[in-house]
Amino acid sequence: MSVARGGRLAAADQAMLELNQSVDVDWRLWREDLDGSKAHVGGLQRAGVLTEAEATELQSGLDRIAEEIEAGQFVWDPVKEDVHMNIEARLVELVGPVGGKLHTGRSRNDQVATDLRLYARRRGTEVAQAVAELASVILDRAEEQLDVLMPAYTHLQRGQPSRLSHHLMAWQELLWRDFGRIHDALARMNECPLGAGAAAGTGFPLDRAWVADALGFDRATANSLDATASRDFLMELVSALAILGVHLSRIGEELVLWSSQEFGFIELADGFTTSSSMMPQKKNPDVAELVRGKAALLVGASVSLMVLEKSLCFGYGRDLQEDKRPLFDACDNARVSLAALTGALATAKFRGEIMEGALTRGHLVATDVADYLVTQGVPFREAHHILGGLVRAAEAAGVELSRLPAATFEAAHPALTGEALAEALDPRRAVERRAVFGGPARPRVEQAIERARTRWGAALA
Repeated sequence: MSVARGGRLAAADQAMLELNQSVDVDWRLWREDLDGSKAHVGGLQRAGVLTEAEATELQSGLDRIAEEIEAGQFVWDPVKEDVHMNIEARLVELVGPVGGKLHTGRSRNDQVATDLRLYARRRGTEVAQAVAELASVILDRAEEQLDVLMPAYTHLQRGQPSRLSHHLMAWQELLWRDFGRIHDALARMNECPLGAGAAAGTGFPLDRAWVADALGFDRATANSLDATASRDFLMELVSALAILGVHLSRIGEELVLWSSQEFGFIELADGFTTSSSMMPQKKNPDVAELVRGKAALLVGASVSLMVLEKSLCFGYGRDLQEDKRPLFDACDNARVSLAALTGALATAKFRGEIMEGALTRGHLVATDVADYLVTQGVPFREAHHILGGLVRAAEAAGVELSRLPAATFEAAHPALTGEALAEALDPRRAVERRAVFGGPARPRVEQAIERARTRWGAALA
């Protein structure tokens, strides 16, 4: 099979047709393509290229195409290559020869660049909203679990007593930065390429500022070559989504660990787990594992866009046809990961008694006893050495640090005795002593939750 291509070229080979067509992917830009075309019609009318009657007829035809697509009646034809040509061909069928005037002063180069910015802006806003929804659930759970203590870990080893809410707020901090990165990318991409033409603009007196405003852009792009040949706005957004994916993967990793029998800190609701095809007792944390997997695809999409553009000269190159799938996939994968984690965390059961029980193993208050010695005038390095010896003695005796005989403590240092030592060995007191800004003491965590709710509310207002 072959078809003629314009007036310049003869028929294309079937293999070229398969390579050339992109409508199986870029049909998803139909909404943005119609919006951009309607704004272009308005621009052509303002420039005197179209009469009012012609503009009205074109706008009506574009509206009818939107209705057909939404109703599932539109037939996408791969022979017509892409979303742009499919829509234009149908427009000509609906309104006749005047449909051929739509592409006046416009190239598919500035057309697709506009569509992509509109699409990325819409989907990026959706993902940012989903980030905020996940953060809201985390804030709710943090407020609900304020009294639950747990170990803080380093190297995946129990380190110091902490608070579950403080841990959850660490997740929230990541999401706040993700939200900011996405919005930074959206702000920088909010420029309109229409009027840039194929590479060097157009000779028609188009009011590019008017068209940009009609489409909700802040301004028109400042350089026609850059407008049509650059996709760093996609790189920036998808890179932000890749970082988000890494953060969601880290949360997912903790959910996998915490839901294991070895930890037992959390139980995920049945709706976010699966069983085994062989082992009937299994309840697998697949929601978290799948989110970890999606992170790999998000990172891959970011890399794909960077590699795609790295060797392109200025001026459109057909390589850029492949810029859509990474964008579409990244937005899809980020959105489904966020929705799944939001549901999983909203319905999860935290096992506070097991978390607090973990504070009784691993000598977690050793630093607090060393800090107490510092208050008695002992240099920290010396205090550290003393406590290291006490932990070694506890390990040799097979007991926790707090279970060593009083005589052992007093022999290590005369200050290690009485009520002051008992307070230093109390995990709950240890948490509340950590009252520095950003620490896990209850008043600080309460302040952190309030501060977070305020800034999320302001950002979403």
